[in-house]
Amino acid sequence: MSVLSFAAISQKLSLSRRLFLGGSLAATALPAAARAQEAAPSANLGARQLPARTLPVPSTVSEGLQAVIAEPYPPGWNALPADAAAWKSLAVKSAAGAAPAIAAIRQHFGLTVEQTKMGGVPVFVITPQEIAPENRDRLFVHLHGGGYVLFPGEAGAGEGMLMAGYGRCKVVSIDYRMAPDFPYPAALDDVMAVWGVLLAAYNPRKMAIFGTSAGGALTLAAILRAKAEGLALPGAIAPGSPVADLTWSGDSIMANAFVDNALVSRRSWANAAGALYAGQNDPRDPMISPIFGDFTGFPPAILTSGTRDLLLSDTVRAHRKLRKAGVPAALQVLEGQSHAQYLSPFLPETEDAFDEIMQFFNKHLA
Repeated sequence: MSVLSFAAISQKLSLSRRLFLGGSLAATALPAAARAQEAAPSANLGARQLPARTLPVPSTVSEGLQAVIAEPYPPGWNALPADAAAWKSLAVKSAAGAAPAIAAIRQHFGLTVEQTKMGGVPVFVITPQEIAPENRDRLFVHLHGGGYVLFPGEAGAGEGMLMAGYGRCKVVSIDYRMAPDFPYPAALDDVMAVWGVLLAAYNPRKMAIFGTSAGGALTLAAILRAKAEGLALPGAIAPGSPVADLTWSGDSIMANAFVDNALVSRRSWANAAGALYAGQNDPRDPMISPIFGDFTGFPPAILTSGTRDLLLSDTVRAHRKLRKAGVPAALQVLEGQSHAQYLSPFLPETEDAFDEIMQFFNKHLA
C-alpha cells in the first residue's frame, strides 16, 4: 500500500494519524500550574531568549516524510482528561484512530496475528509470510508506546507488526495493563510475567526486546528488573525514543519544544500520562525512570530518535549511560523526525530505521 493511500485512509478519521504515533485528543484545558512548570526554566541562570522564527520543512527527507513533518500540532495536544473515565475514553479513541493503520500494515506485509495469553497476560503473536533464515529460531518481544495509557489491544501492536514485516521475524507484542486502572508496577509486572514464560521456551540469547516511547522506557526497566531478580537477559534490546526520565529534565524537552509536532512540549498529555502511571511513587525510581538506574551488564542496545524529537535528550542520555557502563550501544538519530515518527508506515525512512535495528540484532543475537 502506498503512502498516499495510507494518508487517504487516515484523513477519513476524526483522530489524526499522529494518534498512532503518540499524539492524542483530550477535552480539558491544561492547569495553570503545568503551564508555569514549563515556563519556570526560563528564569534559570544563563537562560537564553530565542527570537521568533519560521521553521521550514527540510528538503533532506523523502516527500512522504515531508508531509508528516508539515502536519500541524495534534488537536488538543495541550489538553488532558479530567478524570479516570476521561482517560479511559481517550484510550478507546486511540484504538479507533490506530485501527486503519493497523489494518494497512497487516495487509501490506501479509501478516498473521494471533491473540493469546502468556502468563495470564494478553499478547499478540505476529508472524510474517516468510521468516528470514537467520530469524527462524529467534523471537522478538514488543512493548508498545502510548504513555502507559493509550493503544489497548491490537492497536498497540503496530510497531510489532512493522518489525515483523520489515525484519521478517516472529514477534510477540505484549498488551500490558495500563493506567489509570493499573498504574506502576502493573505494566512492568505483565512484561516480566511474559518474559518468564518465554524463557522456558526460547534461548534468551536468541531473543530481543524492543519498543518506542513508553515501550522504550519499559524495555530499559525490564532489563533493570530482570537483573534485580536474577533472570536471564535478552541478547539485545532496541529502546526507541524512551520516556527514560519522568522528571522531564532533558535539554531537548525545552530545546525542541514546539519543534516536535507529535508531543509538542512538556505541556502535552504525555507528561500528565506519565504522572498518572507513576502514581504516588517517586518519578526518579529507576523502575519508572530507568535513566536513574544502573546499566552495568545490560545487553547490547540500539536506540532511535529524531532531530526534532522532544525526547531526543532521553535517548542520547540513555545511550551515553550505556556506553559508560561498557555496553555495546548504537544510536540512530533520524533527520527531521519528531517523537516516534519513524513508526510512520511505508515511508523509506521507516524501512531504513527498522533495517538498521535488524542489522544490529543480527550482529548481537545468537
